[in-house]
Amino acid sequence: MSRYRMEDGTVIDTSKANESWDESTFWDGNNHCSSATGSQWSHQKLYRSRKGRYYIEHTSQWQGSRAHAEWVSREEAARWLLTNEIELPEDLENLEDEIVE
Repeated sequence: MSRYRMEDGTVIDTSKANESWDESTFWDGNNHCSSATGSQWSHQKLYRSRKGRYYIEHTSQWQGSRAHAEWVSREEAARWLLTNEIELPEDLENLEDEIVE
């Protein structure tokens, strides 16, 4: 569980999210890297809040970095899921045709 204060003043608690999705990874020949960030050190996880809003939690293995979260639009959430090869949830399914070319 992590808590973050968002830019709009809302406090989110990741343990209270209705759903969450982990980033996928790929092997670059040397390291497992995040499909979301392209980095072996920086990571992301997508959440849907109890109220249906989407946010991304950003974490890093870099010393001195701080985890944070940001609200994302429904379109950005759908892009994130598709980039990570995750099937869109029912509330985002209608966006696939707009995003995928």
